[in-house]
Amino acid sequence: MRLNFGLLLALACVAHAHAAGRLVVENAWIRAAPPGAMMLAGYATLRNTGDAPVVVTGASSPDFGDVSLHESVNQSGVERMRALGDIVIAPGASVVFAPGGKHFMLMGARRDLKIGDSVEFHIATKAGGGADARFVVSDAAP
Repeated sequence: MRLNFGLLLALACVAHAHAAGRLVVENAWIRAAPPGAMMLAGYATLRNTGDAPVVVTGASSPDFGDVSLHESVNQSGVERMRALGDIVIAPGASVVFAPGGKHFMLMGARRDLKIGDSVEFHIATKAGGGADARFVVSDAAP
């Protein structure tokens, strides 16, 4: 029996095709703050609509010097913030960034933001690609 090497290679690639996660950003907003505020907080729901886990590694925005992933935790009655490492989102699952919990810590604003302004963000993932999102400045969640 004679086999076609190209056909075997193509079949092997199809058989080896792997599942992929797909990150979707929903209800993204930044809590309004007075002009000149040193730190702001952003919130959103990150949802994986793919068929493999998504690993979120960080975020960035041209409107901020630094964007990091943080979580507010209550330790012995005292609210503290801690940096989050990578966040794994299972297929079909969501992670909510909301006041009092996980949030995007936004440092070094490059412009004053007022209610209604929008800010572009890139949410980075381990596999690359990530997701782009527009966060809207508001005094309450959308």
